[in-house]
Amino acid sequence: MVKVVICGAAGGIGQPLSLLLKQSDLITDLALYDVVNAPGVAADLSHINSKSTVTGHGKDDMDAALKGAHTVVIPAGVPRKPGMTRDDLFKINAGIVRDLATGVAKNCPEAFVLVISNPVNSTVPIVCEVLKKHGVFNPKKVFGVSTLDVVRSSRFVSEVNPKIDPSTRVTVVGGHSGVTIVPLLSQLPNSFAESLSKDQLDALTHRIQYGGDEVVKAKDGAGSATLSMAYAGARFTLTLLEATVAGKTGLVESTYVNLDADAENTAAFKEKTGLDYFAQDVEFGPEGVGKVLPLPQVSSYEQTLLDAAIPELKVNIAKGASFITDSA
Repeated sequence: MVKVVICGAAGGIGQPLSLLLKQSDLITDLALYDVVNAPGVAADLSHINSKSTVTGHGKDDMDAALKGAHTVVIPAGVPRKPGMTRDDLFKINAGIVRDLATGVAKNCPEAFVLVISNPVNSTVPIVCEVLKKHGVFNPKKVFGVSTLDVVRSSRFVSEVNPKIDPSTRVTVVGGHSGVTIVPLLSQLPNSFAESLSKDQLDALTHRIQYGGDEVVKAKDGAGSATLSMAYAGARFTLTLLEATVAGKTGLVESTYVNLDADAENTAAFKEKTGLDYFAQDVEFGPEGVGKVLPLPQVSSYEQTLLDAAIPELKVNIAKGASFITDSA
C-alpha cells in the first residue's frame, strides 16, 4: 500500500493538488486531512475512476489520516494576501506546521514529508526540529517544495526566448522567497543568459524571485498562487514516488533540504556558508535524497545573488529552528 496524505486538503492548494494526485496509479490510498471540509472534498474525488481510494479526515481525525503514511504533503496554512510577505505568514503557519509535524512523528515517523506551507525557508526547519525532538529525524526524508520557482523560471525563460522549450528545467538554488531564490540562468543552453542585457537579466531574475506577487495582486485579495503551486507540488510528489515506489533512477529536482541529507557532498558548502538548509538540485533515491548535486560554476551575476541570499537564509532558518528549540 502506498498511502499519501495531504494536510490542508480542502484549501486553495490542497484541492487541486488532491485532484492531480488522484490520477496517479502509484498511489493506492489518498488521505485528505483538514480542519474543515475534508470529508466533502474526499467524497467528490472518490467518484473519479482511478486506482486510489480516498478518505476524508476532519479536525479530530489527524491520527487516522496520518497512520501508516508513505508520504505526507503539507500545504496547510493561510494564504498570502496583498502587501504580505512570506515572513508575515510565519506567526500563523508556524504553529500549524509544528502540530502537523508532531502528528507525523507519532503516527508515521518513516514517512517522507513534503513541506509547501510558507515561509518554506522557516517551516522546513520547524518540521526537522520537531522530528528531532521525537527522535525520528531523517534528513533524507524532509523536503521543502520549491518546485514552483523552477516551474516559473522555465515558463518565464521561454517567454523571453521562444526557442527554449517551456519544459526545459532551470536549476534554482537558495531558498523559496524573494532574494533567496537564485535561478542559475547561466546553465541554460545556447548562452541564454549572455544574450540578455543587464536590464533584461535584472527584470527576469526579479520576476522569478517575486512571481508570486503577480498572482497575489491579480487575485486582488482573494488569495495567492494556488493552481500553479498545486501543479508544482504534484510534480514534486510524483517524482519522489517514481523514485521511492517505482524504483526509477536519475530523477532530479531542485528542493530545499537539510544538508545533512548528504553530509559528504555538502560538508565544504556548509563550512563555507554556515548554512544548514539550502535549495539545490537533488537526485532522488529509494530513501528520498540520494545525492545533493554540487553547486555548478555560477556567473559573477549569480554569485552576487547568492551573496544576498545567504544572510537572509540564515535569518529564516534560525527563526524556524528557534520556534521549536526555544519553546518550553
